[in-house]
Amino acid sequence: MAESKNALDLFRTAYEHRYTWDSHFPGYRADIELKQGDEVYTGQIQINPDLTVEVSQIADEEVKQSVYTQLRDVVTHRKRSSFEQAHGKNKFSLGEIDDTGALEILVEGDAMGSNYSVRGDQISRVSRVMGRMAFVINTHESLDTGEGYAAARYDAVFRNPQTQEIIKELEFEDTFEKFGNYYIMTRQVVHSKEADKTTKTEFNYSQVKLLEPVAV
Repeated sequence: MAESKNALDLFRTAYEHRYTWDSHFPGYRADIELKQGDEVYTGQIQINPDLTVEVSQIADEEVKQSVYTQLRDVVTHRKRSSFEQAHGKNKFSLGEIDDTGALEILVEGDAMGSNYSVRGDQISRVSRVMGRMAFVINTHESLDTGEGYAAARYDAVFRNPQTQEIIKELEFEDTFEKFGNYYIMTRQVVHSKEADKTTKTEFNYSQVKLLEPVAV
C-alpha cells in the first residue's frame, strides 16, 4: 500500500506542477502565419476566456482546421482541472526506471489505458491507446515559468496497437512569451514523418493581445 501511495504522490506532484492558466485568464487574440514548404497562409485567431477557439480569415479549409486543432491542443494543456477531477478514480503503482532516470507510473482504471513516466517533478512521458491508434509522447525540454512547467521540445510516435507498426512520427518545438500574467505560445515548429514523407510546418503568432475583461 505504501508503494501505491508513493506512486500516487509522485504523479500528483508532477501533474500539479504543469503550467496552466488560472480562472482569471482573459483570453487573447493574435495574427497567425502558417508556413508549410513553399506555402504561406495568414489569418487571425482568438482564444476566449472560456477557452473556446476561433480561427478566421484563412480561406483554405484544411489549413484553417489544422490551426484550430493545434490551438485546441494548446488549450488542453493549459486548461486547469483538479487532480481529483482528472485522476481521482485511478490507482497508481510504480514501474521501472529508464536510462534517463524517469520513473514509470502504471495506471489502473483509466479508460484510455494511459501510463506515464515522471522525471523529477515533471511528467516526461505519456502513453495512451485511443481506439485504433496508440501513441507515446516524450518530453525532452521544458520551460520553467516559475508557476509550473510547459513542454518546449517533445516528440510523439503513433502506432497501430495490434501490429506496433509506426504510423506517424512528430517532433515539436514550442516557444512561449509572457503577456501580462500569462505565458502564451508564439511559435511552434512541427516536423512530421509519415510513410517516408517528411513535412515541416511552422505556426507563428504575432500581435498577441490579451482580451479586455467584459464589464458585467
